[in-house]
Amino acid sequence: MAEIADFPATIEATVNYIVDTGETPFTYTGGPGSTVVQTGGTADPHAVTLHNGRLAKAPFVLERDGFRFIDHDPKVADFFDEDEIRRVYYPEIERLVKAESGAQRVIVFDHTVRTADDALREERKIREVVRRVHNDYTEWSGPQRVRDLLPDEAEALLARRFAIIQVWRPTRHPVESFPLAICDARSIPPADLVISERRYPNRVGQTYAIKYNPEHRWYWFPRMRRDEALVFKVYDSLQDGRARWTAHTAFDDPTAPPHARPRESIEIRTIAFF
Repeated sequence: MAEIADFPATIEATVNYIVDTGETPFTYTGGPGSTVVQTGGTADPHAVTLHNGRLAKAPFVLERDGFRFIDHDPKVADFFDEDEIRRVYYPEIERLVKAESGAQRVIVFDHTVRTADDALREERKIREVVRRVHNDYTEWSGPQRVRDLLPDEAEALLARRFAIIQVWRPTRHPVESFPLAICDARSIPPADLVISERRYPNRVGQTYAIKYNPEHRWYWFPRMRRDEALVFKVYDSLQDGRARWTAHTAFDDPTAPPHARPRESIEIRTIAFF
């Protein structure tokens, strides 16, 4: 495998934006154990420049850039073991997000294991990689998630600052195909955000699809390892100029080796209260 130092400062790759037609795009996801995914909306693929985040001259800052790239070696032995994820990984991530964000209280509320391996996805009933530019929560769905999860405390909690912070990492081998690209929050104006429905069998949520803008500044971290993670914000209730959203997507990596191993990853979602 190529050494990290061998990767270029920038690459060109295609990412899938959305055309804002005035109609609401959507993604339908089946219930637990289902691999059914259906989408509606007009994709708008664009070639973009991705910057090698490993070569950044200064560390990324969660409140400024919207994300952090960190070393973090998880104690989980098997990321296909749901019980171990909840028993071992959830507390690890709560501690991590507290440390990274300065939050007083962090609750893990969800996780998704993904793979680009079709056979493994069907065998394990896990999700595919997401090859569209998106941010997971909106002005409406961020607070609504608090109401759904903590109905008895919601109004008191919503009176103070909170954020939804996600942690993404490979689960076994280094990422050789479909890595995660992440966009500098400062380069995404509100006008680029398009409300998209996230439809489930029992509820309808909202995410943001993203319109193309040549000013977007994209990063990727070549060959991310299991002991590395991306911590990024997908909602922040404060509107004081800090990063509030971070668009992201899987992409077809032009530096992928021949016979690249399919990506395997986990993303975990937390609510951080300040």
